[in-house]
Amino acid sequence: MFQIGDKIVHPMHGAGVIEQITEEKIGGKLTTFYVFKMPISGLTLKIPTGNSDAIGIRAISSREEIEQMIREIPALCIDMTANWNHRYRENMERLKSGNLLEVAGVIKALMHRDNDRGLSNGERKMLHSAKQILISEIVLAECVEYSAAEARINAAMLTKESA
Repeated sequence: MFQIGDKIVHPMHGAGVIEQITEEKIGGKLTTFYVFKMPISGLTLKIPTGNSDAIGIRAISSREEIEQMIREIPALCIDMTANWNHRYRENMERLKSGNLLEVAGVIKALMHRDNDRGLSNGERKMLHSAKQILISEIVLAECVEYSAAEARINAAMLTKESA
C-alpha cells in the first residue's frame, strides 16, 4: 500500500503524488481511496486502493530506469498496421500497460506517422496523452522542468539508432 506523499503513476493519466488517503461509504460499503494529484495538469483522481493493482498503479520509476528508457528509444521498432482502427487499439493497449518503453513506442510511432502522412484527430489526442504520461513521470522522477523533459523525449525520438 502506498502512503501520503508517495509518487505514483496511473497508466492512463501519468505521474502524480498521493495527497491523502480517504474513506468513503459507497453502496453501504466503506472504501479506501488514494487521492492522487498530478502536478502538471492539476488533475485530481480518487483511486480505490483495492483496485490499484488491477488499474496498474505503480511507484514512479527511478532516475536510472528513466535514463535507460531514454537510451533505448532510438532502437524502438515503429511497426504500425495500416488499418487505423487496429493501430488505435494496439496503441491503446500499449498505453494501458503502464510500461514506459511501450508508451515511448506509441509516441515514436505516432510522431513518425505524423511526419509521413499526418494523424487523425484521435491519434493526435493519443500522441498528446502519451507524451503527457511519459513527461509527467520524467518531471517527477528527475525533478526537471516540463519543457526540459519534453525536449529530451523529442530529441530521443528523432535520434537514429547507431550501428
